[in-house]
Amino acid sequence: VQLQASGGGLVQTGGSLRLSCAASGRTFSRYNMAWFRQAPGKERQFVAGISPSGAITSYADSVKGRFTISRDNAKNMVYLQMNTLKTEDTAVYYCAADTQNAVVRGTPGAYDYWGQGTLVTVSS
Repeated sequence: VQLQASGGGLVQTGGSLRLSCAASGRTFSRYNMAWFRQAPGKERQFVAGISPSGAITSYADSVKGRFTISRDNAKNMVYLQMNTLKTEDTAVYYCAADTQNAVVRGTPGAYDYWGQGTLVTVSS
């Protein structure tokens, strides 16, 4: 599985961005997918996850109500719509695929494929 994240950039506080993750492989629709982020000097943290069908989603408390994860299995794409951005959302955002577990996990170790990351910078 190869993952390619895009859509990062510079945005002001309160603004919006949509991240995209393109995945290779015919079995994409079987995988849990997630977005993680890593700020300078900090550990990688879970942002949002989505089940293979898209029916189940999970969010970090810090982004609930502001971010929305979605997927289009026909296009092998995962998205992260980010609204009402805050300076503390500044980080490199990574998409990840979990090909092993039946439920959406919030720990980086559960994911076995990672994209290259896309930088989101929120300025005040």
